[in-house]
Amino acid sequence: MAAAAAGGCGDSGGRRLPPRSLAEPALHTVEMHTGGEPLRVIPRLEAMEEAAAAGLSLLALRRHMAATQDHVRRALMHEPRGHGDMYGAVVVHGGAAADGADLAVLFLHGSGYSAMCGHAVLALGRFALDYGFVAAPQRPETAVRLRCPCGPVTAFVPWDGCRSGNPVRFHSVPAFAAATGGARAGDVPIDVPGHGRVVVDIGYGGTFYAFLSAEQLGLDVCSSKTRELVSAASAVTEAVKEQ
Repeated sequence: MAAAAAGGCGDSGGRRLPPRSLAEPALHTVEMHTGGEPLRVIPRLEAMEEAAAAGLSLLALRRHMAATQDHVRRALMHEPRGHGDMYGAVVVHGGAAADGADLAVLFLHGSGYSAMCGHAVLALGRFALDYGFVAAPQRPETAVRLRCPCGPVTAFVPWDGCRSGNPVRFHSVPAFAAATGGARAGDVPIDVPGHGRVVVDIGYGGTFYAFLSAEQLGLDVCSSKTRELVSAASAVTEAVKEQ
């Protein structure tokens, strides 16, 4: 992920860069962001292409990557190349994983793999057009068919005949309420360390989310400090996962 002069061993200051072992594979990435949210795209990972060509579905491909290629995720998401908020996407074109879509994608982050990411989908819509993954783009807007671990997602991307543009929108998989709080619907109580017992709603929109009012945590979204809101939300997330 470093660039050197054509000679491959120097720069304008006369300093020499250490040689890269030609025996080690090089990973090429495309760096993108959506309103500041980062996305590191891996356009091609040979091991995943081979597995897709062999007939693995996208979910099976995700399990295969976690078992055999997790070093790639760690190398690109963790420091020094990544950081705590880095997000990634491994692109798979064709094969059983794509299942008729323009491309399939596996979402990566510092802790593992996720099923859906809205900011990544917005960026991938533009990536697919600008890198030629869509066979016949249409003006003024092209539908880009993505196969995500959560299911089929379609991004709608402006296209001027040469390159993609903004704004991008997308249709995700159907959302639904998995569980709702309240006596009539059946409470969903969660014990949150430092905050006591709260009641949450569980909703699905490509992945599962817990919803609750800030007041239950003794906070106010308009006046409380951002770090307090983030800390409380993280505590709720971990409690929901455990319980």
